[in-house]
Amino acid sequence: MRKSVKFSPEVRERAVRMVFEHQGEHASQWAAVVSIAGKFGSTPQTLLNWVRQHERDTGQREGVTSTEAKRVKELEREVRELRRANEILKLASAFFAQAELDRRLK
Repeated sequence: MRKSVKFSPEVRERAVRMVFEHQGEHASQWAAVVSIAGKFGSTPQTLLNWVRQHERDTGQREGVTSTEAKRVKELEREVRELRRANEILKLASAFFAQAELDRRLK
């Protein structure tokens, strides 16, 4: 299994820009992606994913933009943390309530 290579945002932007610049020289967008992906050392599908995301971010394609996806991820993380804190508070409340009941009976 190959180790995944992380590309910097600058490399991604340059590769996507090159796809749009050279798209007219090829029969299809996929042909341009295949041609350019080899030059950057990425797989064509990876580059196509970057192109599709760029199209969503610029409004050329329907879907969730990068900023929206990031915001949703942050909100989901916050919800998890709040639920965890709420569960801890419920357990603590039950513990102290039981301790109070036990104290009164004795």
